[in-house]
Amino acid sequence: MQIDIVTIIPAVFDRVFDESVLGTAVKSGLITVNVHNLREYGEGKHRTLDDTPFGGGPGMLFKPAPLISCLTDLRNSGAPAPVIGLTPRGHVFNQAMAKELAAFDRLILVCGRYEGFDERIEDEFDLELSIGDYVLTGGEIPAMAIVDSVARMIPGTVGSSDSVICDSFYDGLLDHPQYTRPADYEGYQVPDVLLEGNHSLIEQYRTFNSILATAVLRPDMLAETELSAGDKRLFASQLKTLNN
Repeated sequence: MQIDIVTIIPAVFDRVFDESVLGTAVKSGLITVNVHNLREYGEGKHRTLDDTPFGGGPGMLFKPAPLISCLTDLRNSGAPAPVIGLTPRGHVFNQAMAKELAAFDRLILVCGRYEGFDERIEDEFDLELSIGDYVLTGGEIPAMAIVDSVARMIPGTVGSSDSVICDSFYDGLLDHPQYTRPADYEGYQVPDVLLEGNHSLIEQYRTFNSILATAVLRPDMLAETELSAGDKRLFASQLKTLNN
């Protein structure tokens, strides 16, 4: 997969994609990340990218021409790709979107700044995304988060595909509690079921606790997740046992 990132501060991405799992994916050719300096398309000798909004108000807006010129060049220089604007009014990014975006051969991410984009730029975006209902200085951190999340969905990026499948949010649920050695740490003990080697019971324990954690911590997620009939029966049965 090729990912192109358009930003006015390209230096912020230095080394971000060089380390850990992402770094390995880049070195192995699974993903290619190209960072483009929008300033190169600025107008006049000062490479101006922004101006004050008509009608007054605080802050500055991206001018249409520089960004549209940049996107035109990107579209003409490689494989077709959806252009994704990273803006506060975008759809809130989630794991399902990460899976969908990972199916593309190329993505173009545009980092917002200032007070946003001139409305005439919005037609250039195939999709607008946000990473949450809070204010950030720009779209650079969202771009990093989206690249990281999408890259994990590309086969080979993570050493074990099971690690991806078992991640929180992958199937709409939070992950179950996890433990490692020692089995007893200052009186805090690992649940017996995880030590007894009965894989069927271990799977039931994990499924129940994954649903339980989601119900307690993120009921909004559980409300949108379609549990199988078997998982519903298991949860009801285990919950009844727990309450007795």
